[in-house]
Amino acid sequence: MPLRILLVEDETELAGAIEVVLRAHHHVVDHVAEGLGAWSLLRSDLASHDLLIVDWMLPGLTGPELCRRVRGAGMTLPVLMLTALADTNHRVQGLDAGADDYLSKPFAMEELLARIRALQRRQPSYRDPLLRAGSYVLDPAEGCLTVQEEGGSTRIALSAKELQLMAYFMEHPRQIIPGSRLRSQLWSLDEDPISNVVAA
Repeated sequence: MPLRILLVEDETELAGAIEVVLRAHHHVVDHVAEGLGAWSLLRSDLASHDLLIVDWMLPGLTGPELCRRVRGAGMTLPVLMLTALADTNHRVQGLDAGADDYLSKPFAMEELLARIRALQRRQPSYRDPLLRAGSYVLDPAEGCLTVQEEGGSTRIALSAKELQLMAYFMEHPRQIIPGSRLRSQLWSLDEDPISNVVAA
């Protein structure tokens, strides 16, 4: 399922590569390059994140320190820690600080995606990857919507944003969703959707 992910990474090239991969898999990504900024964002009401990906060595506030603050504040979102410090002692420190998983640099993007999927499956709210509502079946992995009718079915390929919107609507059936909520959940903080794209 598409997630809203907070990526906290100060290596510009790596952060850019991760963002490209995550967005290609339909996730919404907010990127922050230092720990204190990430902590400020997490404490604000600007966005509600489903996953935190955090580097160990960050300016201002290290990854483990950020994890401890997150857990100390009662936040339960999954945390995946990235670091070049791959020895057992550092892995134990990261996990004890509150990380749910640990990925050593350098890593393959396929492994990063697999670990994200594994963290999703551990969540109590995890559901069947296929979303169903009436005659509609949404397959986020394939990026398509199937409309089932008496005479057959029609398969519609969706753009990344169409997929995010459709998944959000199908996960919140029979709800009136304000435009402000859609903007906060489905557009990253550095994106500014044209006002008539999401009407309040």
